[in-house]
Amino acid sequence: MTRKFFGTDGIRGRTNTMPMTAAMAQRIGQAAGAHFLRGDHRHRVVIGKDTRLSGYMMETAMISGFTSVGMDVVMVGPVPTPAVAMLTQSMRADLGVMISASHNKFIDNGIKLFGPTGYKLSDEDEAAIEALLEVEPRLVPAEEIGRSKKIEDARGRYIHAAKLTFPPHLRLDGLHIVVDCANGAAYQVAPAALWELGADVTAIGVSPNGVNINEGCGSTDTRLLQKTVVESGAHIGIALDGDADRLIVVDETGAVIDGDQLMALIACSWKRRGMLRGGGIVATVMSNLGLERFLERQSLKLERTKVGDRYVLETMRAQGYNVGGEQSGHIILSDYATTGDGLVAALQVLAELVVAGRRASELLRQFEPLPQLLKNVRFEGGTPLETDGVKAAIAAGEQRLSGTGRLVIRKSGTEPLIRVMAEGEDEALVAEVVDSICDAVKAA
Repeated sequence: MTRKFFGTDGIRGRTNTMPMTAAMAQRIGQAAGAHFLRGDHRHRVVIGKDTRLSGYMMETAMISGFTSVGMDVVMVGPVPTPAVAMLTQSMRADLGVMISASHNKFIDNGIKLFGPTGYKLSDEDEAAIEALLEVEPRLVPAEEIGRSKKIEDARGRYIHAAKLTFPPHLRLDGLHIVVDCANGAAYQVAPAALWELGADVTAIGVSPNGVNINEGCGSTDTRLLQKTVVESGAHIGIALDGDADRLIVVDETGAVIDGDQLMALIACSWKRRGMLRGGGIVATVMSNLGLERFLERQSLKLERTKVGDRYVLETMRAQGYNVGGEQSGHIILSDYATTGDGLVAALQVLAELVVAGRRASELLRQFEPLPQLLKNVRFEGGTPLETDGVKAAIAAGEQRLSGTGRLVIRKSGTEPLIRVMAEGEDEALVAEVVDSICDAVKAA
């Protein structure tokens, strides 16, 4: 199914450039609102956002769109994406909106939509909304225009919900945690939740100014977190991204622990506690082959999907799994949340750290990953993956890795990038294969 505006995680782009303009945000509000006007009850949409400057513009435009087609709007301010999903469901809203470009810099923004059950929209719903963008919206009579209001306790509601996922018999007393909130949506809730559970918290990336989100901090740039953990003698570091739906961890030595290792830890912990369903976990084609081999040794399965946490969740729901995610740190624990939740995933890791009584460096490295290399090649228009030169380079790379590794080539769903990933037992060979394909893409 070809979609014009929706990518793997909503609609995203450069602010004040199509489709991230105020006019388009208003139209998306009108189209999404019209699609979810079902039944004769008073309809409601929950709107949250991260801390980027353009959030004010996009929020105002979307409020205009929703109210013009008869939807009431509840604004919850800067909160994590999973908080919007949770609030949409708990407030019996018809639709939830998170205005965020996740891990991207402040110059970008995006729109993520959630249905009334708190799950991201299906491909069919997104296609229907795109179709409505092509037609003139049906504006309601003056007396039916929606109202908007802001609730002030949204962050407190989310903190309470997140804390409920932490085992009630455990506390974080004596644990020094550095948390990096990426100057993003979790800058208030994450340090508060950890402190309320008893941790000694050092918070960084908690001074958003509209333009510093994900800037030299957060899950996509862990250098500040690594430095702070080592210099402060902390037991562990936690890095969230701009909308706090992904998690990367740093152990006490400053080493980075990715989503694959965290999923392995949670899967084994939940299996031991009798909580794991589906006999394994769900991950994408980008997860390391070492994870797959580790799970096999634990008599657990790894079900792979295409890239995107929405596809991970679809497989989890269809096949009965309750743990899934991505190497990048999107971790979905469906017993507790309908989407990736960095704070909730972190609490599961911290619980295991408390129970084990071991150093993070000893506990968190569950398996030895195979050498893996990912490079991105930016392109401006066209379809480079369809050219003969790129096809030939990919075929040659697959042949060289046959039996010893994997090759994954894909177009990013959120940025104009071709992502080239290879892994295998021979690190030098992996690098040669990736470089040859990248060169072919650049030439195309």
